[in-house]
Amino acid sequence: MRKYYYILLPVLLLITACNTHAHERLEVIEENAAKKKQYKPKLDVKVEVEGHKAILFIDTDLRISKDKYGGEKKEKEGHIHVYVNNGQKQGVTQLRIELKDVKKGSNEVRVSLHNNDHTPYGVFRTVNFEMK
Repeated sequence: MRKYYYILLPVLLLITACNTHAHERLEVIEENAAKKKQYKPKLDVKVEVEGHKAILFIDTDLRISKDKYGGEKKEKEGHIHVYVNNGQKQGVTQLRIELKDVKKGSNEVRVSLHNNDHTPYGVFRTVNFEMK
């Protein structure tokens, strides 16, 4: 019987020691704080060909700000970058853009949304169209 006492006592002490105040060291983290959603604006682009020009119609919930173009980053505000046939970037602040002197045949336009400071929102659309 004494033999069991020597085995049982250390086991009980060990269980008690492991359980004491263990919950005080736990930190509760809200799941929402860890997964804070980053704003992603919506973007839709349509192209209409009229004679020798193509007209882009851009629909977005991003507030397009001509006055703050190149300024401080502000959520839900910014401007548009347009690339025609992988050419040079055109920074624009209009939702209707006329593209003149576009080559005949197949063309590609990439439209992306950017913060005032030119950092991307990670939202873009690519549209293909034919000039006759």
